[in-house]
Amino acid sequence: MTKLILVAFLFLSWQLQAQIIIPTANKMYFNYDEAGNQILRYEDLITSSSTAPVEEGSKITTLHNQNIISEDDFWNNIRIYPVPVKEFLTIDWSEKVDDFISEVSLYEQNTLHWVFQSKKADILNRSLKINMSQRYRGVFVLTFVLKDGRRISKNITKN
Repeated sequence: MTKLILVAFLFLSWQLQAQIIIPTANKMYFNYDEAGNQILRYEDLITSSSTAPVEEGSKITTLHNQNIISEDDFWNNIRIYPVPVKEFLTIDWSEKVDDFISEVSLYEQNTLHWVFQSKKADILNRSLKINMSQRYRGVFVLTFVLKDGRRISKNITKN
């Protein structure tokens, strides 16, 4: 009798777990502090809910009173030129993404030397011009830190 109850219990718990674990195609975003502790975790609500408030013509949604923008929509509003860069790298962005950016930085990938870093993106006035003429050829990493904690990066090549 106890074996039958145990088998029934295991079968029911297995069915409950099978119903709870549902694979989704939603992206999860994580942010960590310098010590490696997770300080932010959220799901991409753009694809997970059709009832989430979305701004007309873009992929902006609200999560815990914060606006969230998709990475693709973010890069569509950023201009980086010329790439590959020789002398001056120009980065500018539209007003649409200006409120999302909290920090902009550029560093050399091989040596991790900072070329440019600004923790106050508000003072940049949606434009940035960096003199790269004295830098060696190679790959540089342009990173935007968003106000929701995400870090969005792109590689820039210098000839």
